[in-house]
Parts: sequence; structure tokens; C-alpha cells
Amino acid sequence: MKLKSTINTIISSALQEAGIDAPTLSVTNATRKEFGDFQYNGAMSLAKSLGTNPREIASNVSKYIDSNAIEKVEIAGPGFVNIWIDNNWLSQELNAISKDKNLGISRDKKNQKIIVDYSGPNMAKEMHVGHLRSTIIGDTLSNLFEFLGYEVIRQNHIGDWGTQFGMLIAYLEEIQNEGRSYEELKDLEHFYKLAKAKFDSDTSFANKAREYVVKIQSGDNHCLELWQKFIDTSLAHCEEVYDKLGIKLTKNDVRAESSYNDMLPQVIKDLENKGLITISDGAKCVFLPNSEVPLIVQKSDGGYLYATTDLAALKYRGQMLGAKRICYVVDARQSEHFSKVFWVSKEAGFVETDTSLEHIAFGTMMDRSGKPFKTRDGGTVKLIHLLDEAIVRAKDTISSKEALDNDTLEHTAKVIGIGALKYADLSVNRESNYIFDWDKMLSFDGNTALYMQYAYARIQSILRRFDGELNGTINIQSDIEHKLAIALLEFDDILAKTANDAMPNYLTGYLYELATLFMQFYELSPILKEADEIKMSRLLLADLTAKTIKQGLSILGIEVVDKL
Repeated sequence: MKLKSTINTIISSALQEAGIDAPTLSVTNATRKEFGDFQYNGAMSLAKSLGTNPREIASNVSKYIDSNAIEKVEIAGPGFVNIWIDNNWLSQELNAISKDKNLGISRDKKNQKIIVDYSGPNMAKEMHVGHLRSTIIGDTLSNLFEFLGYEVIRQNHIGDWGTQFGMLIAYLEEIQNEGRSYEELKDLEHFYKLAKAKFDSDTSFANKAREYVVKIQSGDNHCLELWQKFIDTSLAHCEEVYDKLGIKLTKNDVRAESSYNDMLPQVIKDLENKGLITISDGAKCVFLPNSEVPLIVQKSDGGYLYATTDLAALKYRGQMLGAKRICYVVDARQSEHFSKVFWVSKEAGFVETDTSLEHIAFGTMMDRSGKPFKTRDGGTVKLIHLLDEAIVRAKDTISSKEALDNDTLEHTAKVIGIGALKYADLSVNRESNYIFDWDKMLSFDGNTALYMQYAYARIQSILRRFDGELNGTINIQSDIEHKLAIALLEFDDILAKTANDAMPNYLTGYLYELATLFMQFYELSPILKEADEIKMSRLLLADLTAKTIKQGLSILGIEVVDKL
């Protein structure tokens, strides 16, 4: 259930009863304990429009607040309405959601279809750290939308088309003709460097490479066979990364640039029919309002550009897939490009005017010196190597905590290491750059995945020691139980806000607050030593907390462990 929405509805009804026509309102969390649980601060703005004293408005509204959800209201200051939530009502709501596998989350989304475009590796090279943010932010948003009941289509828009592939397949053919081993393909970076060196030093090879580009695009069977072999090898590298990172992208989610090739001439015709095309220096361009730089959709030599492919993709996603929200999880440097493509796609009718087109922009992962993350020699860090290092470091972190057998240690290290890597990224505002810090992300303290996983494992330890059936009801009594209950009932609100703004750090911030409240509850409220009724209530409250932490982490693509 949406707690704030419930309180908003109560306040709206009170305003109507008081004869006040108020705009859309939203209660806020109280900043201090003495101000209650929530505050309604709308009386000040209403006073200006009504020409009335705000405190009188607040007092009038409070008279009509009548709900078993609210214990009491008080008027403070110039017209703040302070609201305290009733413990019996909290207990009732918690008991209801504890029996629901979806934790009381609203999931009626009327089959609205959302497309999330993310990861987008270049098939000419292995995935590197630059692909991390798009991959995990996109997967998190996809998980969240699915959990909330939307129909989600994951799309991996891979770069598999362009001049570099002529060079690569020409070199692959040379390996085949010489009977050399395909071992070189295991390291795509090395393979690319060898092909590029050959291209730069051998004129006949360079000419063949350029010729093969044309043959690929014209459908030559031999060149396409070589191209497909290279793409399959490159995709296998990606799948290894996705599997280790716990990403849900599959081969079925791949929608490569090449798949839109046949659509490109029609895209140009559509733009011409809409009167959007202007010829500039022989190139076909679309000039946008308030922009001196046009969107070029076809070069003077007839070649197409990324913008053309992106427009074809939007046409496919809007008209063929029928998406109502399309999210592009791509770094912030592409903002201008997407703003132009989105505008053109709507002007051309490729998507409906009410379709939400969103560039989910993100900043750069930096090292401790504040520079883009690189290897010691300045090269690009392969993503698979970063994941392996995360697991090794996690193993060192947990080895000193508890004696685990080898299999359990390996599994736990992977869960902790990969979880730490993901959470460190997702816990910062995605639009910001962030400093990559192993020590911070693998800490048991602070806003880290390990802190959440430890809280979950602690609850499992309590439940194992109880070793009985959880059969009873939650009965909120103490102040810390009250705070924990409020937090648990805010889960639905947080998920909705996270989905609406596409900001995963809202969810991580909530989980950190929830885990911190549980730790306070654990310190202040004995569980197993209490009388049966109190013990069962607190066990159920702890269990619901664990389920909420687990579900929240699951949306982030992070697993939990029962022992830490």
C-alpha cells in the first residue's frame, strides 16, 4: 500500500469537507520526532490564494481529519499540520502486507508497455568499465518496472555495423586461409589491435577491408558468414559478463544496428514526406527549432548515420512494439543527440505524441584521483576483469568474519563482490560522476550492499535460533517499532517514485534507512527473550523487514545470503 498516498487522500477529503478547493497536494515526512510522522504544509500557499490566515486554514482542515489511520493532529507554527499515525492501524496494515507475496505493492498497470534500451556494447571490442553503468542501471529499472506490473521489453542495441567490421572480417578471413588458430579471438582487444595494425601497414589489406564493408551492407553471403562468426564470438564475451554480473539480458534481447538497415531508406522517405528534410552541402538534414546544428540523417555520399538508425529503432519500437515509455540508458554526453532524435521522431509520427521518450543519462565512474577509471598504464579496464577482482576482494573481506566451507565461500564471495560493485554505482545519483573505491564499497558500515546483506543475514540468524513457526500477529508498541513500521509501509511509495524518476538511488537510500532502523530496533528491543506474544510480534516484524530488504536488493539485481 502507498502510505503517503493514503495520508494525502485523508487530507484531501478534509479539505473538501472544509469547503476548500486545493490543488494536488503531498504530505512530507516530519523532520523531527516532536512534529509527528508526517506534515501537511499546504495551508501557507492556500492562504495566499484565499486571502486568509494560514493557521486558520490549518485549524479548519484539522477538524475534518477523521480516519482510524491517524492517532492525532496538531497545528504548529504559522499553519503546519503535524500528523501522528495510529499504532493499531499500522499493525493492521503490516499484518496484511506480511501475508502478500508482493508485500502489498500496487501492481495494476493496465499492461502499459515499457522498453528499456541499455548496455549497448560494441561488437568490435570486449565490454569495458564504460559499459558498467548503462548495464546495471538499465537492468535495475527493467527489474523495477517488471515488479510493478508493467510489460517490459529489454533491448540491447549493439554496435555491429560500420567500417571497422570490414577490417575485422578481412583479418578473420586471413586467419582462416592461413589455417591459424582462432585463439586470437578470445581476446577481442588484441584481435582488434592486430587487424588495425594490418590495416594501417598493408594497402592491399586496407582496400579489401573497405571493399568488404560494401559487401556486408549489400548482403554478400561470404562476408556475412565471416561477420556472423565474429559477432557470435563477441556476443559470447558479453554473455559471460552478463552471467557473472547477474544481468538478465539474453540473445533474444539483442536488437543490433544491422537489424534496422532495411528500414533506413523508408525513414528518409518518411521525413521527406513530412517536409522535414533540408539539403545542406549535399547532406539530408533536419533543422530543429532553437538549434543551429541540424540532425544529419544521410550523408552526401548516401551513407546513413547513427541518428538514422536511432530513428528507425524508434519507429520500430513505437509502431511495431507499441511502447508507451521508451528509456535510453546512455551516458550524459549523448543528451543533445537524443533530444534531437526524440523531437524528430515525434514530428515524423514514428511514435505517438503521448509516448514518453526518456534519456536516462548517467555520469562517469572515476578513480580516486578524480579521473576516468583506467588501468595503470592508461588503458581501458575490461569489465570481466573488474568483476573477477570484486569477487577476490570480497573473499578477503568475509574470510575473517566466519569460517565457511570452500563452496559456500566461493558463492558468498560472488554475491558480496558483485553486489558491492552494483550497489556502489546505484547508490549515487545516476547523473553524477562517482569515485570508485573498493574499501568503501566492501565495508560492513555505511550505505553499502554489504550493510544490507548483513542486516538480512542477522534476521535469518534470529529466525534460525527461534526455530519455530511464525504464527501470530504484529502489534506495534514502542517508538522504534513505530518508526520501523512507517518505513516498511513506505516501500510502495519509494518504488513508485523510483520508477517515475528512473532514479535507483531513491531505492538504495530507502533500504539504507530501513536497515539502519532495524539495527536500532534490534539493539533496543530484545526478541527471543520476551514473552510469547511480544516475541512473535517482533519476529514477524523482523521477518517482514528481511523480506523487504531482499525484495529491494533483488530489484537492484543483488542477492542475499543467510549467513555472514
